[in-house]
Amino acid sequence: MAEDVVAEIVATVLEVLVSDGQPVEVGDTLVLLESMKMEIPVVAEDAGVLDEVKVSVNDVIQAGDVIATYK
Repeated sequence: MAEDVVAEIVATVLEVLVSDGQPVEVGDTLVLLESMKMEIPVVAEDAGVLDEVKVSVNDVIQAGDVIATYK
């Protein structure tokens, strides 16, 4: 079953560190976000394989937006 990685805050995507089909382990950084001049890493909470990365550098995302899906 695919699981969504969801943004918890309004932020700008600074860097995307993964790609579609890439395996990830717990704690791997998926993307770096910037909010209020702070860099915030978004990390994998479960191990799996990324289905789709749904953000790109410079995207402005809202709380609740899906960043990536993995299984």
